[in-house]
Amino acid sequence: QVQLVESGGGLVQAGGSLRLSCAASGSISSIKVMGWYRQASGKQRELVATISSGGSTNYADSVKDRFTISISRDNAKNTMYLQMNSLKAEDTAVYCCNAGTVGPNYWGKGTLVTVSS
Repeated sequence: QVQLVESGGGLVQAGGSLRLSCAASGSISSIKVMGWYRQASGKQRELVATISSGGSTNYADSVKDRFTISISRDNAKNTMYLQMNSLKAEDTAVYCCNAGTVGPNYWGKGTLVTVSS
């Protein structure tokens, strides 16, 4: 089992920055890839960015050059970050952390990011 807890969401003006964190604990050695997804009101969930256990990253076109995904590892916990710069109103959504393993996928409960224009 993997537990995921997000933090760092909030209200920010357009053009501003936020950093989201996702703390992963439990069977972290089983994690192959971690990622951020978001879901805006009335829309489907979409991929924002992923980072593999080897450090390879992938970004949605809409966030490239504005968002940066990274990960910090220690023996007991992985912490994944999403640095979000030059935020736009259309970035408003609930951002969820995901951990993909050889077995199930795990999801956090999400953190709300609101960008005011």
